[in-house]
Amino acid sequence: MQSRPILVVDDEPDMRMALTHSLNRSGYEVESASSGSEALSKFKRFDFSTIITDVKMPEMSGIELLGEVKKISPRI
Repeated sequence: MQSRPILVVDDEPDMRMALTHSLNRSGYEVESASSGSEALSKFKRFDFSTIITDVKMPEMSGIELLGEVKKISPRI
């Protein structure tokens, strides 16, 4: 399948784990983060193919996260 992992971001542990498990079962390599700031930190260190994020999260929303990601990597 893909050579670069997918980053799943959700502040709700059950949703994050369910999505991660489902993608893993489908053959994808997945990393997860529980907040926008954790996701941004991981994004700066690793090369992800895709980001799947919750929209409503405390501190940094999914929309804000994607805005920051686009500044670093406009093609993600």
